[in-house]
Amino acid sequence: MPEPDLRPGTPAPVGPAPLLVALIAGQIGLHACMTGVRMAAPLQALRQGLPAWAVGLLMGLFALAPIVLALQAGRLVDRRGYHRPMHAAIVLAWLGALCAALATALPAEGSGLALLAMALAAVLVGAGANIGLIATQRTAGRHARDPAAMRRVFSWLGLAPALANVVGPVLAGTLIDLGGFRLAYAAMCLLPLAAWACTRHVPHELPPPRPPGPRPSAWGLLRTPGLRRLLLVNWLLSSSWDVHAFLVPVLGHERGFSASAIGLVLGLFAAAVAAVRLVIPLVAHHLREGPMLAGAMLATAAIFAFYPLVHAAWLMALFATLLGFALGSVQPMIMTTLHQITPHERHGEAIALRSMTINFASALMPLLFGALGATLGASTLFWLMGAAVGAGSLPARRVGVRT
Repeated sequence: MPEPDLRPGTPAPVGPAPLLVALIAGQIGLHACMTGVRMAAPLQALRQGLPAWAVGLLMGLFALAPIVLALQAGRLVDRRGYHRPMHAAIVLAWLGALCAALATALPAEGSGLALLAMALAAVLVGAGANIGLIATQRTAGRHARDPAAMRRVFSWLGLAPALANVVGPVLAGTLIDLGGFRLAYAAMCLLPLAAWACTRHVPHELPPPRPPGPRPSAWGLLRTPGLRRLLLVNWLLSSSWDVHAFLVPVLGHERGFSASAIGLVLGLFAAAVAAVRLVIPLVAHHLREGPMLAGAMLATAAIFAFYPLVHAAWLMALFATLLGFALGSVQPMIMTTLHQITPHERHGEAIALRSMTINFASALMPLLFGALGATLGASTLFWLMGAAVGAGSLPARRVGVRT
């Protein structure tokens, strides 16, 4: 399969190239398997009468494997390219979905064994989705030959998790209602196989020559000029995403909104994220990473300043849409910068470091939000996060490579 022509001076493609379509579809298969199992497993645990702490443990385990295994996955991707790590990710995700299916066959009195099986499923599926993400992002970045093309590539690629977050939970929930958890997990087992079919359309990459001497530590990458600043900006923006998802239901409950109204607010946020990632490829050659990131952070800070003052559902939906536009624009900029400032042969490790910071925040920040929210209130937490993000816009201006 020919690679997409993304050299400087070539016209911008109207849509993603066939190679990019294969990468996106493969990631959707893996990520949808993970999100489907992540939705179904806690629900199954609750229906089996397991305690609330067990449900919290299950949710945390989905992020544990990406934190622990990310650096090893990044090194594997740097050494082996796309296919071998992606095949390993597919096997892990398939085994995880299979473990979840087997848990449905355990008797009710064996709830301890069921919890163990679902915990193993969470670890395996979480690990598979993360390894596949690192392999996909590294490969996509290598098929872009200039920063504008890279922004387009990562904008298209950013649609994969958004679509997977719809496909996985909706498919799993529908099948649970139709035929039970076993049927839902059987469908989740098929999604990694669909991802495997997509890998056949990705060209094989020759392994790079192994450099002499011991391999440098992945943590040494943090000495790369600009990388720590980029990771700080990434962490602040990721935490903004998490605090919004955490506090919108809280604010909505305080204001007496219906469940459908709260769901609409979150749904419009997700739709805005997808919409802005469809627009970025059309204007990628006009964008610069530093100003875009700083602008997104200032916009987020302003929205967070007014969000707690809103008492009408339609106004909250409007603010959520604006926030989706701001936060949805940052992932292509961060990934483009990451590929520009880190060594070519260590892109996998650099992506893994970013993955660790995101998953660490996703695992721990809800606990912090819960503690602070109970003490200070949801409004104060919005304002504190807005102040932190606004201050982060200063270092964000220095992010990026001028071309």
